Amino acid sequence: MASILVVDDDAEIRTLLQRYLREQGFRVRIAQDKAECRAELARARPDLIVLDVMLPDGSGLEICRALSDQTPKIPVILLTALREEIDRIVGLELGADDYLGKPFNPRELVARIKAVLRRSAPDAGTAPEAEEYRLGDITVAVAQRRVTDGHGAEIELTSAEFDLFHVFLERPGRVLSRELLLDLTRGRDHDPLDRSIDVLMSRLRRKLSAAVAEPVFKTVRNGGYQLVLSPSSWTADDLPSAP
Repeated sequence: MASILVVDDDAEIRTLLQRYLREQGFRVRIAQDKAECRAELARARPDLIVLDVMLPDGSGLEICRALSDQTPKIPVILLTALREEIDRIVGLELGADDYLGKPFNPRELVARIKAVLRRSAPDAGTAPEAEEYRLGDITVAVAQRRVTDGHGAEIELTSAEFDLFHVFLERPGRVLSRELLLDLTRGRDHDPLDRSIDVLMSRLRRKLSAAVAEPVFKTVRNGGYQLVLSPSSWTADDLPSAP
């Protein structure tokens, strides 16, 4: 059973989620603020955190920022008020894996938890996946979630940016719509007005442009986005030897 830490200052929400998630087969711990969250994290590492942005002793985004520096990273689903669009975008930039606006249906939260846990878990019993990609002077080490330029310097990507980049690397040359990118990166029913993919694409383009002279992505009018540089890939059995 996966362990879920629910951090929310609303006692009714904590009680509801604790009961409902346990009925769905999860082990659940709860915290009402940043201090209790830190105490729970020190006691035992959860498999995922459901984190409210607004907490009585500070912002949940501060917790998200601290977690993004840890390895291995704990997946985070943010809970935000429907109008807190800026918090959603900042949360994604800080490495949150998904977000859900309040009020929400607990069934939808469970669906998103399962989707995030699937993406975070090793995919055993399938054909070998690429462990390294080369894209011009850019090298992507998938297992380490590390991207470097031609000089070996790390290109720092948030968790959401790396997931988006990985989707394109696995589907070179294909035009991917915003809706498909939302499904592939966060596995959820998307709001047709959700523009978070555009924000992530803008940041990803800017960070990668410093490492390669030619454009990495192309915007296709009424279509979506396309990876225009052709990547090479290697699995664990055929990774090239270091020179």
